[in-house]
Amino acid sequence: MFSWRAEVRPGVWVAFTDAAAGNLALHVGDDPAAVRHRRGDLEAALGLHGRSFQFMNQVHGNAVATIGAASAAGGSPAAVAPTADAMVSRGEPLAVMVADCVPIVLVGDSLGREDPLVGVVHAGRPGVASGVVPAAVARMIELGAAGLSAWIGPSVCGGCYEVPADMRDEVAARVPAAWCTTSRGTPGLDLPAAVRSQLQDAGVRVEYSGHCTLEDERLFSYRRDRHTGRFAGLVWTDAVPAGAGSAR
Repeated sequence: MFSWRAEVRPGVWVAFTDAAAGNLALHVGDDPAAVRHRRGDLEAALGLHGRSFQFMNQVHGNAVATIGAASAAGGSPAAVAPTADAMVSRGEPLAVMVADCVPIVLVGDSLGREDPLVGVVHAGRPGVASGVVPAAVARMIELGAAGLSAWIGPSVCGGCYEVPADMRDEVAARVPAAWCTTSRGTPGLDLPAAVRSQLQDAGVRVEYSGHCTLEDERLFSYRRDRHTGRFAGLVWTDAVPAGAGSAR
């Protein structure tokens, strides 16, 4: 069910599902009832005690949604499924869906409070180029996060992600670490390396990087099969944050 799972700080958990957990996306033509059932099974297995993961409507942009109690600190309450490519909260469970793009989970100490600040980011090629990763980090710092760490989930590697040369040049002009050559000697983009560089430039410590989705058949990959599902990057806490509600 998981490609990786760990308690990363006391009472704070990060996980990345795999294909065995099933498709968790509502936008890929799957039966919505079956998707919701899988999400519920996942939440029960992780002991969320009636809480639900907040998912988002991902559009390859750089908008950051502030969820639940954290929205009181200058943000706007999120819609049922906010249109964004990053979310932050004060411990409310969050989910990001991918099938080659880079899923990132962020965790930071919340200055002056017991509840941690957590975040998730969906970083595909457009999001990396438009700065969704630094935007999410900046929002967490604005909310008072300190000691930020990141977990980079499975995504397509630079050796497998072939793109036209002009596309490589366009992205690398904004994020130089994205420039690469594939294992076939063709122009490529190394999105995991680009994300690591953006996190490191923002002072965020990278704790983990996952496998290549195209090379690992236990993971969904859009480049392997366009009619595929989505796995998820997840962050949640053992305790129910103060003022938190149950929303998906």
